[in-house]
Amino acid sequence: MSPCHSRLYGAVCRRFFSSGRFHGAEFTSGQPLFENRPHMVREGELTTGISAQEYYERRLRLAKNMTRASIAILPGQSIRYASGSVFYQFQQNTDLYYFTGWNEPDSVAIIEKPTDKLEDVVFHMLVPPKDKTAEQWEGYRTGVQGVQEIFNADEADTTKNVASYVSKLLNRNSTVFYDFEDASELTLTSLYNKFFQKSNSKFSGTLESLLKEHRVSVKSLSYISNSLRAVKSPAELDVMRLAGKISGRAYNQAYAQRFPTEKHLCAFLEYQFIAGGCDKSAYVPVVAGGDHALCIHYTRNDDVFKEDSLVLVDAGGNLGGYCADISRTWPVNGRFTGPQKELYQAVLNVEKKCIEYCTESSNMSLQDLHNESVKLMTRELRNCGFSGLTQWETMKLYPHYIGHNLGIDVHDTPGYARNKKFQVGNVVTVEPGVYVPESNNYPSSFRGIGIRIEDDVAVGKDSNIVLTVEAAKEIEDIESIAANGVTTPLSEVVDVWRDIK
Repeated sequence: MSPCHSRLYGAVCRRFFSSGRFHGAEFTSGQPLFENRPHMVREGELTTGISAQEYYERRLRLAKNMTRASIAILPGQSIRYASGSVFYQFQQNTDLYYFTGWNEPDSVAIIEKPTDKLEDVVFHMLVPPKDKTAEQWEGYRTGVQGVQEIFNADEADTTKNVASYVSKLLNRNSTVFYDFEDASELTLTSLYNKFFQKSNSKFSGTLESLLKEHRVSVKSLSYISNSLRAVKSPAELDVMRLAGKISGRAYNQAYAQRFPTEKHLCAFLEYQFIAGGCDKSAYVPVVAGGDHALCIHYTRNDDVFKEDSLVLVDAGGNLGGYCADISRTWPVNGRFTGPQKELYQAVLNVEKKCIEYCTESSNMSLQDLHNESVKLMTRELRNCGFSGLTQWETMKLYPHYIGHNLGIDVHDTPGYARNKKFQVGNVVTVEPGVYVPESNNYPSSFRGIGIRIEDDVAVGKDSNIVLTVEAAKEIEDIESIAANGVTTPLSEVVDVWRDIK
């Protein structure tokens, strides 16, 4: 290979990328790259904001936690179908994406650590081969050569040979880091899929059969990956800050509009996320008008708005695979009523105080933060007239957790213990809420109101950064925007690094 364009630098350089070779008309890939989408991916990056160097370093950090003579197997996801030939949007295995940047279906990544020396670590990839007929129907593939020369795989083959390739690796290694389906998280859907042998990954059945056949020691991969992913790099924080900024500005745009239905508001926000520079929505939005907000994950989004009601929205954009997660509640007509204002301010006071605790020096964990939020919410609700309210009763009105880790997944690193103390680089959501049912147990003026306020917070040593600060949440700010509009309207962004200030 010609060393005219190195994707890795210095001692860690393994592959060189010849820019001249791939800028021609014949070069095609299955995902955005600098060579074909320079408005999305900058030179030296494999995905938006994340360099090839960083992906390499992530694999080394994984290898440091592996034993010698071991492999980590990460099977990618397959395209899933709603009905017949109608497919869902592809969602990659996020561990595979985190360690490789590869975002094409039906692939397997394997990190092999043959000795105790990190320089001996081998990065294997099994990917679909280039196929002109298949690509005419399904879209371009990067292929075996591309995964080596662009994504820096040391060894690669097509997925047609997955069984023989993995068997070869199992024969020379004694330990495998791999995740079977967690029986503790079985749902009706997963039980159905297991009964009918449906899997998100085309290769999970093959891999699990091989593991049983070779009788190797199998250890949890997610136990390691959760700890690594829970601490974000400066590059990750930059991408998440940008996703938060775009998403927050979209909310401000929504405050300035009047929408007849939930679906109109939902469509407006999703358009603004993408027009503002994000790739897509991070998850199915919640747009809950009036008492629909009492359902925490209301996603029907199909009712009309009532003039004096609130709307609770939980939505955010996704940029380069990283999620923003914002909740805001505001009056449909632009002005809070007295009771709405009082209850909203109570929730906001809890949220702002909890954000202050999101530092390493606070010596708190998510569990500590949740416990504190229940105490704070109890005090605030008592001040609103919920007389004699106990913390146990508060948890009926505030039934969910204070927040979660955030990153490539909306609920990122689910195996990362909630009782671990905050450390620099963690990104967590802070999202207290209150949902007052139609019950004589509660003040009549608050019944049927649901309020949640949520921001994304990057933990620092003695301070933090609210990644979603653009989304107005003070009562006077929301009402001002509703009355006067926004001063900096969103334009349609093409290059997020160039066009967003």
